[in-house]
Amino acid sequence: MQQARTEHPLSLRLPDVDLSLIDRAANIQGCSRTQFMRNAAIQAATQTILEQSLVVMSHEGFAAFQASIDAEPQIAPA
Repeated sequence: MQQARTEHPLSLRLPDVDLSLIDRAANIQGCSRTQFMRNAAIQAATQTILEQSLVVMSHEGFAAFQASIDAEPQIAPA
């Protein structure tokens, strides 16, 4: 029986300027181009998902939100 694949190849076409930038950043972090790109992609994906599922607000905004939840319900005009 064939085992399910746990890793999948990914191919990109990048201009030289983008590749140079990625290589420079990978070198600064002391990792390979592949590892840098994987880390950056995972970080961007995680951030995108969190932005859709996590509400961030100031202390004042949260206090106003909490006050509106705690307030007596009001009947909306017809």
